[in-house]
This record gives sequence, C-alpha cells and structure tokens, in this order.
Amino acid sequence: MISETHYRSVIKAITWRTGGTIVTCLIAWIVTESFDIAAQIGILDTLIKIAAFYVHERLWNRMNFGKVKPPEYQI
Repeated sequence: MISETHYRSVIKAITWRTGGTIVTCLIAWIVTESFDIAAQIGILDTLIKIAAFYVHERLWNRMNFGKVKPPEYQI
C-alpha cells in the first residue's frame, strides 16, 4: 500500500480549506449582496475553524479512545 507523504497531506488540507472558504464567501455574498462583507465572513470563518480544529485535535490527543498502548518493554 502506498502511503501519503506529509507534503501531500498539507497540500490537501490547504486546498480543502481554500475550497471551504470560497464556498462560505459565495454563500455570504448571495445572502448579503456585499463582496466586502462576504470576504470578511470567509476570512473569519476560516480563522475560527482552524482554531476550533486545533482545539478539537488537542482534546482528542488527551483521550485514550482508539489508541494502541505501547508495550512496556521493547527488545
């Protein structure tokens, strides 16, 4: 099985978030009919979601759910 490189994962994350920001801006533009407000909403949405994801990841790192316990010794 071929695994992804870290670089590929980073590029995928950036393109995914960029797409999400564009969709948010378009929806905000349709609703507000203001490009400036739509851009502000898109930027704020992106910053908040990045921060929320970071907090989410840190909380999950504290939980043992689904983690494999490493052996007590290693030869």
